[in-house]
Amino acid sequence: MLGRDPTLNFVCVSYSGELAQKLARDCRTLMQSSWYKEIFPGTIISTARSAAYDFETSRGGGRLATSIMGTLTGRGGDIIIIDDPIKPDDAYSDTIRKGVNDWFSTTLASRLNDKENGAIICVMQRLHEQDLAGMLMEQGGWAHLSLPAIATEDAPIALTRGRVHVRRCGDVLHPERESRDTLERLRASLGSAIFSAQYQQQPVPAQGNMAKMAWLKCYSGLGRPQGQIVQSWDTASKDGIHNDWSVCVTAHVHRGEVRILHVFRARLDFVGLKAAAIRLAREFKANVLLIEDAASGTQLLDTIRNEKPDGVPWPISRPPEGDKVTRFAAICPMMEAGQLLLPEEAPWLAEFTSEILGFPNARHDDQADALAQLMIWAARQQRFDEPGMPPQIFYMGDGTDPEDDIDDDPFANPYEDTDDETP
Repeated sequence: MLGRDPTLNFVCVSYSGELAQKLARDCRTLMQSSWYKEIFPGTIISTARSAAYDFETSRGGGRLATSIMGTLTGRGGDIIIIDDPIKPDDAYSDTIRKGVNDWFSTTLASRLNDKENGAIICVMQRLHEQDLAGMLMEQGGWAHLSLPAIATEDAPIALTRGRVHVRRCGDVLHPERESRDTLERLRASLGSAIFSAQYQQQPVPAQGNMAKMAWLKCYSGLGRPQGQIVQSWDTASKDGIHNDWSVCVTAHVHRGEVRILHVFRARLDFVGLKAAAIRLAREFKANVLLIEDAASGTQLLDTIRNEKPDGVPWPISRPPEGDKVTRFAAICPMMEAGQLLLPEEAPWLAEFTSEILGFPNARHDDQADALAQLMIWAARQQRFDEPGMPPQIFYMGDGTDPEDDIDDDPFANPYEDTDDETP
C-alpha cells in the first residue's frame, strides 16, 4: 500500500520486539529491491529516517514497528496491522491474555489517525476463545475472515472487483504446502483441541457456557454388545450457503449412557438429505431413528414412512417443545453425571466439542440440538431399562391418530413432571 500511496503511515505490531524487528527488516529489504523501485518509483525511503523499525518515505508516509505493550506516545497510523499478538505458550495465561486485550483497547486502538476512515487489521491464528480475535468478534463491528486449514463448511470469500470465491467443505487451504494427509498427522500429534484452535481457527472453550469441559468423558471401543444404535437428526430449513446445517448424531445407547460414534453435518437439499439419512442408517445399522418434526424434517419423516427403505428403522417424530436452551438444560445433569462419552479421536470431534461447550453462544447450534434430542430420548429410555421395569413397547403408529400419543413416550423430556410414580 505504501507503493500506491507513499503518504500513508503504518503501525505494525507483533507479540515480541524480535519478531517486530524481523518483519520490519523484511519490509525495508523488499522496498529497497530493484523490482520494487521499478514498479513503484514514487515510493522512496527517506535518508533522514531509514531505520528498519521506524522509516519514512520522502512523501511523509512510513512504517513504525513495535511490540505488544510497546510505547506509542505521540505516534499514530492511518493503518494499524497486528500480526500474532500473543504466543501460543502464553495464550492460556489469563494475566498475559488480558494484558494484550487491555493494551489494544486502551492504547493501540486510540493510535488510529482517522477513526472514521482508517483501518485496524489483526492477522493471527486462534489460540483461545478469549484471545484478541475472540474479543474483537464479541464486540462486533469487525469484518472477519476465517481460513481454516480444512474447510468445515462451504464459505464465500469476497475478492476484488466484485468477485467471489466459494471455498467448499473439505477443501485444504494450501495443499502444496500442507496436504490433507499432513494435516491429519498434525491433528493426531497435536491433539484435537490444539489443532482445532491453531489450524481450524475454532478454539475449544476450557469451560463451557452451559456445559463444562470436565463433563465430557472419553471412551475407547464400545466395550459391550448390549444397547441400541440411535441416530438423531436436526434438519435445516433451507440448504443455502449461509443457512444452518443438517446434523445427524449417531450414538450407542445403553441404560442412559450415550457414546457418540459419529457426527454428520452438511448443508443439503432434500434429495441429499434423504440420501444421507438412508445411507447413515444402513451404515451404522441404526435401531432407532429420531427426526425433529420441523422444517425439512417433517418431509423426511413422511418420505421414510411412506417409502419404508430397507435397513432403515421406523422414524420417531416429535415436534420441538420449548426453546433450544430449555432442551439443552435438560441434558446438562446427564452430562455432569458422566453419561455422555466421546471418542478419544475423530475428525468431527473438535467442532462438535466446541459447539457443545459454546452453546448457547456458539455460531451454530445444530449439533447441540441433535444431541439434546438424542439424550432426552436416552434418559426416557433408561426408565424402561431399570431392573424390574416392564419391557418397553415401541408403538409404530404414524402419529396422526390421537391414540398414537401414548403415555410412555420414549421421546418425552425426562425432567418434566409426570403423573406416574416411576423415579
